[in-house]
Amino acid sequence: MKKTILNALLGVTAAFLISGAASAANVNPDVIFGSGNANGGFTVGTTNNIEVGLRAKQRFPVPANIFNYDGVDTYNFNAGESAPGSGRPLWSFEWSINTDVAGTSGAKVQDFTYQLRLDHDPSAGQSFTSFDPIMGPVALLGMDHSFGDNSTLNGQGVEVASGDAPGYANLIANNNVVQNSWQYQWFTVIDPLIAGLYRIQMDVLSANGELLSTAGINVVVSAVPLPAALPLYGAGMAVLGFLGWRRKQRAA
Repeated sequence: MKKTILNALLGVTAAFLISGAASAANVNPDVIFGSGNANGGFTVGTTNNIEVGLRAKQRFPVPANIFNYDGVDTYNFNAGESAPGSGRPLWSFEWSINTDVAGTSGAKVQDFTYQLRLDHDPSAGQSFTSFDPIMGPVALLGMDHSFGDNSTLNGQGVEVASGDAPGYANLIANNNVVQNSWQYQWFTVIDPLIAGLYRIQMDVLSANGELLSTAGINVVVSAVPLPAALPLYGAGMAVLGFLGWRRKQRAA
């Protein structure tokens, strides 16, 4: 029994190490928000000339271009919070939408509606908090998205001050690229101290609700390694967690 569990755990570890060597995807034209944010590590979906990108990223203890990406659609981070009682996970997520990635349609951000779905069920099941992050109330309250076009350089996106509704309307009417970097707990409730599997999905929809483009990622949160005195228990939990992740990935 011990050998069976250990072999399974080693197989899971080897598979992760191999998949971690896969190449990372970029978004177009670049990462335009903030400064020091590298391109790459995105899970990208492009249909109907609309590109959608999602990635998870290390946020604490120090923000870094560390994505722990498997090269397909899954990101791995340890359970934990930024400070005791903060409720902030060690990871955050970032998204990018380009409504005219080929530069041929002239479509702007305002020409579509959007749906961001954030899974708050740590199990293999899914339960989503959903909202429009660009045209909905959340966006209008914050208005901190970075906007640009296909020529905008890294970190050179344009933002407006919170509450500047006319300025925001001007940006969504005249740009085809919008991006942001967000912390998960701002929009839904999870326990950052427990292991879990979370699904994030971004959809771009037509005015009549037709799905035009989408991207989705899985964020695997692993428990902090157990003391050496409990290796068999830790191995067993890791294998059970992986099996649950595979079931959820197939369902997604």
